[in-house]
Amino acid sequence: MGTSASRRDRILDAAEEQFAGDGFAATGTTAIADGAGVPKGLVFYYFPRKIDILRALLAERLPSHPLCEPTEVTRHGDPVASLVGLARTLGLGRHESIVLRTIIWRESGTHPEVREHLKVLRENVLELTEQVLDAAIEHTIDPVLRRQAAQTFVAVVMDEANTQRFEGTGPDVAGAARVISSALTSDPA
Repeated sequence: MGTSASRRDRILDAAEEQFAGDGFAATGTTAIADGAGVPKGLVFYYFPRKIDILRALLAERLPSHPLCEPTEVTRHGDPVASLVGLARTLGLGRHESIVLRTIIWRESGTHPEVREHLKVLRENVLELTEQVLDAAIEHTIDPVLRRQAAQTFVAVVMDEANTQRFEGTGPDVAGAARVISSALTSDPA
């Protein structure tokens, strides 16, 4: 039947598929067990409550921290390349599991655990974006303007991740990076 790790992973895989297709509330543990090809009792062995499965999916398959180091993406003097590199490295729009992204956006309105995970993820991306901007731009940035620029960029990156689940046209991340860079590097005089 396989190792305990593989059975646990099969349970998570099945739960991910079921939650994305039917929603968390409509998915029963019997459907998860059937999808994983394991006895229902084994689901409860690994995850005493259904919410524990959702928590494990968030923690293990869509971590909110650490995302990356600012030095991995920063190009000193080139905030556009730095922001585009950050978006590419984060890969929120191309996360290996479009199914998990569906769960995040769908369940964030009804489950505090998902909402909190999304909030922490957003805050971590926001802080990382500010660090990248500070390292990429050669002059000191007004903290309020830096925060606004980072919030704008994070909104674009999160929107890109959300629109990917519909396979639709998402925002132009490079275009947003150019607008942000222009706002932060132009002479305010």
